[in-house]
Amino acid sequence: MIPVTIQSMQLIDLKGIGKKTAEKLELLGITHVNDLLFHLPLRYQDKTRVSKIINLSFGQTALVEGEIIRSYLNNARKPMLICEISDGTQTLALKFFNHFYSQRVKMQQGKNIRAFGELRYGKDMPEMLHPEYWHFEDENLPLEKSLTAIYPKSEGINQATIQKAMNQVIKLLANNEIAVTEFLPDELLEKLDFPNLYEALIYIHKPPPQADTEQLMAGVHITQQRLIMEEILAHLLAMKKLKQQAQKNLAPQLPVCQTIIQQFLKKLPFRLTDAQRKVCKEIYADIEKNHPMQRLVQGDVGSGKTVVAAMSILAAKENSFQSAIMAPTEILAEQHYKTMKNWFTDDDLVFLSGAIKGNPRKEVLAKISSGTAVIIGTHALFQDDIEFLNLGLVIIDEQHRFGVHQRLALKNKGQENSLQPHMLIMTATPIPRTLAQTAYANLDISVIDELPPGRQEISTLVISNDKMSQIAERIRANCRQGAQAYWVCTLIEESEVLRAKAANDTFEELQKQFPDLRIGLVHGRLKADEKNRVMSQFKQHQLDLLVATTVIEVGVDVPNASLMVIENAERLGLSQLHQLRGRVGRGNKKSHCVLMYQSPLGDVARQRLDIMRSTNDGFVIAREDLKIRGAGELLGSKQKGSVRFRLADIDRDKHLFQTAQNIAGELIQNHPETCQNIIDRWITANEEVSNV
Repeated sequence: MIPVTIQSMQLIDLKGIGKKTAEKLELLGITHVNDLLFHLPLRYQDKTRVSKIINLSFGQTALVEGEIIRSYLNNARKPMLICEISDGTQTLALKFFNHFYSQRVKMQQGKNIRAFGELRYGKDMPEMLHPEYWHFEDENLPLEKSLTAIYPKSEGINQATIQKAMNQVIKLLANNEIAVTEFLPDELLEKLDFPNLYEALIYIHKPPPQADTEQLMAGVHITQQRLIMEEILAHLLAMKKLKQQAQKNLAPQLPVCQTIIQQFLKKLPFRLTDAQRKVCKEIYADIEKNHPMQRLVQGDVGSGKTVVAAMSILAAKENSFQSAIMAPTEILAEQHYKTMKNWFTDDDLVFLSGAIKGNPRKEVLAKISSGTAVIIGTHALFQDDIEFLNLGLVIIDEQHRFGVHQRLALKNKGQENSLQPHMLIMTATPIPRTLAQTAYANLDISVIDELPPGRQEISTLVISNDKMSQIAERIRANCRQGAQAYWVCTLIEESEVLRAKAANDTFEELQKQFPDLRIGLVHGRLKADEKNRVMSQFKQHQLDLLVATTVIEVGVDVPNASLMVIENAERLGLSQLHQLRGRVGRGNKKSHCVLMYQSPLGDVARQRLDIMRSTNDGFVIAREDLKIRGAGELLGSKQKGSVRFRLADIDRDKHLFQTAQNIAGELIQNHPETCQNIIDRWITANEEVSNV
């Protein structure tokens, strides 16, 4: 019989899988039998051998068997069923809080029973709570021939359902009734000393009794690494394919002469760092070509990405093309607008956000359609009624905050006469190199890894909320010396559950405590005009202290601010804390950031605060953030359209990511026919991976 390919089998073809169960499996990302086969175990149980009770340690999970000595209900208010068994070495109590009459009847003295569970300390003897168990008449009850896989599950799907379905698929595979296709070339498997796909899948789902369970549990067994490598390759190949497709499109050529560049540089009140010059050179080399630039610029907080963006805009403007800057928040967009006014004339600039309505909006739209050189705004830029005259450059700031459809909508608006705009993406979220090479393999990557001269390292203190009065006095002393400070609250309204003080309450409290200080308040619920007024006052030093929520996380640039206090810092992630801290230390004054926390601290929160105290390096923080939160959150891949790994772990498998970079190139060159097959196996048809 010729085996059918696994891709042709449906879940409902399996016994015990009806329509409702299939719908529940979809919650786990399992829509076909192929998905089920690649739904890998979380851990394993060893039911291949029976252990002597006396040889077990407390906390150990094991299979035991023995004769029932006695079975009874205790005298508790809600009686518990207790079955004492002995295997000749020691007595063990099996305890069941929930039990049935039929269960009690079968547990008769003198009968044999086998149980699987975790050994716990008991008052009179060792015990197992609610173990799995099996009755048997003699000693011929067969043992499992392989370790028992335990799979990730979701609500409505129990472990037994997944195991039963998986056992059917593995049996069909082992009996050669269905087949999985090997896509990796034999010479590559031999070179990496990897098993083939069939061997890897059988081993992972049904490990033999002698399998190295520690390696399997850690995800580093050679069979797991074989599958992880293919998954990484799928994402890399998909990204490289997108890049190849983009290179086929035409874009406007935007050369800029050195005279124009030098004239612009002379206007700047500072010198560009070597890192900024290098990145500008890379961008200019891209936009002189007739296919779209797709470049990601990474730069830590305060590294000077905005001026690099301005120099890119300069090239588009000199070639009579428009540039659009899209920022995720109104405050950041406004900050870009105000900064760009230092380098371009009012006639060159226009600002658009969702808050601009009526006639003012119509005026802005008219300017955009008539060819205003630089358009700055929020997601409002890609709405249907906006028409660009000749968009040549799109700059997206903190792109991971936008969904893929939003980014595509703006880029597609610029397509005119078959020309596609160049794309420059900026992020102040440092991304570890391994992750960037995979998640953004369709982009060229530039890094501004140098801070402007004169920037001093920010000292970070971690103290309890109990010391708030001492910190308040420090702020007063700081402001009396002519500096300014931020006081960041994590909520606007009081919440007993989160124990975070409201920004409004803190504002009123500090006003009473420091009547001699000029104090402002800003949060996300203020109207745009009011928010802008307060921020402008703070920037112009008409305020000494700004009480704010995390709306100031990005974009606010006040060089005179040298102290920041963040209340309930344990509630925020590393990336957000680092972004907030970056609002100080932007001038030449020694700056400090105080992270206040509410006791007791959890382990993860304590770990985050310790990292913040120990380093100012954004890339170090990003690596640690990756370990704590994972790639999905760091990249914003909760949204549709970003890289998601089922098996691979960026930190654990970094050696495989590096190897995969080389292998992907080999496959594209020597085995182009297999590349799409690998992509299709790991990335579903409705899953978009583009980072455009």
